[in-house]
Amino acid sequence: MTRPTSLEVSLRDLAKMIDHSLLHPTMSDEEVSTGLDICKKYDVATACVKPYHILFAKKQLEGTDVLVCPVIGFPHGNSTSEVKVFEAKRAVEEGGKEIDMVVNIGRVKSGKWEYVKNDIQRVNAVVVERGAILKVIFENDYLTNEEIITLCKICTEIGVAFIKTSTGYGFNKLPSGDYNYSGATLPHLELMREYAGSNIQIKAAGGVRTLDDLLRVRALGVSRVGATATVGILEEAKRRGIGEKTVKIDVVWP
Repeated sequence: MTRPTSLEVSLRDLAKMIDHSLLHPTMSDEEVSTGLDICKKYDVATACVKPYHILFAKKQLEGTDVLVCPVIGFPHGNSTSEVKVFEAKRAVEEGGKEIDMVVNIGRVKSGKWEYVKNDIQRVNAVVVERGAILKVIFENDYLTNEEIITLCKICTEIGVAFIKTSTGYGFNKLPSGDYNYSGATLPHLELMREYAGSNIQIKAAGGVRTLDDLLRVRALGVSRVGATATVGILEEAKRRGIGEKTVKIDVVWP
């Protein structure tokens, strides 16, 4: 895949790529409220919230076009399909317009692909029939390239709206006892774009912390990112002259 060296973007283009993440387990209601104010100020695509914050977020975002994006089966995908279906149904009925669901990672690693496909298919059906869309989180840090490719093909066959790299919480324990995390890597994003159908959008999550990170993933065909560094990214965009009008900007590759 040829990596573009420039893009034409506006500030709104970049803001509407961002699902502002409000998912850290220790976040208080006050901190979530502050995050929702950021979503409104910068007019991002969605506020990504835990299920118990759906109504809270919906109320605070009223009057804006920022959508509420709840997570389910989060962050490890271990819930049974029945629980995921219930959780997804309730999330949409409470106001979730985009649902981010984690695959059953253990069943992926076990090669039980029919289970994995059925799990995704059931949740996608309950979400779509209620007027929302599904993003399927792979958690690439745990997966081989072959497993990522198989998930891309399954999600393409089902017809989900998005596939997503990571939760932001998929830490690998090293022999030293320390934890390592990569999140959305450029090679994984290129792999996902190659093997997912052209109608499937890609969301990069984990590691998109700067404007240059955002521009790089956009150049690879990513249409959405999960980010906590929204303010820093968009303020840097303004400093570089990105505003209401579309401008050409360089993409710098590592």
